[in-house]
Amino acid sequence: MKRNLLLVLAVMMVAVFGLCFNATAEEGVTDTEIHIGQWGPQTGPAAPWGAVARGTDAYFKMINADGGIHGRKIVHHYFDDGYNPAKTKAGVKQLQEEIGMFAWVSGVGTAPGLAVKDYLMDKKIPWIGPSAGSRHWIQPPNKYLFNTYPLYLGDAQLLVRYAVNTLGFKRIAIAYQNDDYGKQGLEGAQKQLAKSGLKLVSELPVNVADTDMKPHIMKFKKSKAEAILLFVGPGHVARLQGTAKAMQFAPQWMSTTTCGDHPLMMAITKGLYAGTISAAFGLMDPSAVGLGNKADFMKPTLPSMVKFKKDGYDKFAAKEERWGSTFCAGMGYVEPFVEALKRVGRDLTREKLVAEMEKIQNFHSSMGTVSFKPFDANDPLCRIGQQEVFLLRAEADGTSTILTDWFKTEFIPMDH
Repeated sequence: MKRNLLLVLAVMMVAVFGLCFNATAEEGVTDTEIHIGQWGPQTGPAAPWGAVARGTDAYFKMINADGGIHGRKIVHHYFDDGYNPAKTKAGVKQLQEEIGMFAWVSGVGTAPGLAVKDYLMDKKIPWIGPSAGSRHWIQPPNKYLFNTYPLYLGDAQLLVRYAVNTLGFKRIAIAYQNDDYGKQGLEGAQKQLAKSGLKLVSELPVNVADTDMKPHIMKFKKSKAEAILLFVGPGHVARLQGTAKAMQFAPQWMSTTTCGDHPLMMAITKGLYAGTISAAFGLMDPSAVGLGNKADFMKPTLPSMVKFKKDGYDKFAAKEERWGSTFCAGMGYVEPFVEALKRVGRDLTREKLVAEMEKIQNFHSSMGTVSFKPFDANDPLCRIGQQEVFLLRAEADGTSTILTDWFKTEFIPMDH
């Protein structure tokens, strides 16, 4: 009887301590798994950018095949939000509250990201590497949000500077998506042109649902624009360039990092993207950036990218998946996150992850060199890991010519 009583007490103690352990364990982390969330448009107007999430998925599967991180496998939950902020919000809340994500990574789009930023930050859930260059990720800075994407304001700075100082253009126009993404490009272009005593000759908003670009091209022609900045999605780039060709209008097209995957854009535009100048911050080997160099997005040379092609893309990507920089960006945005996970060790918590992210300095990723600083509520730059971009021109054969060296962009704070 005494022995049975002791056995019962022992079982009860194990149960109690087990409940205590489960109650205090970090959300999204088990003894064998780390649950990570991500959204991305697999359908809808921004569907070409959906490859980012699929690239992240292949990267995490490659890591798992290599043994995971300190004995844990990454369980990657990504969903199609169709580039619709309402769907982004609903999907994030569902995954977070029904399953429990340890952290969120990447996530395409400024408007979709803004729909969930406050929700994640209020819950102190880390969000690493948003796939958008919005100033709202860093101003004001948030302890749990780490941005690795250079700001769209910087794209505009460099594109305008090159158009005016190198190409000698004075009549610059812009087609901008009528949301935070496009409006930051508009602001950056206006402020950079003002330094040269110039103004945009035409600035036309484009709504995500717009399909008829003829009125836009007519206005651009009337303004006699020499160069047109494209702060829009891939589908609108194709419509604008196609309509312009039909109307015999041939300005110098200039686009953002969002359309920096030149082979992809050549396919979407049926070759019309040739000659377009875009900003970029990632290549198959960012160390190869240099004036006049040729870049081939389809041929990796960076060792980490070579491995990803062989052990990630070749093994885990769907047969119809296209190898290119948009797919590879899915790896690039999360490389600092994976590095921080490794540095934390086996005792994984969100606070420890944040502490290790803040220690990342001069980390050479496929998206350039990334550095962070300890959190400072008065310093927006403590949460942007990459501020450098360069320009390259799409060529008809699918390659690209690098037009500039790395350019460190100027941070333009929001007016208050």
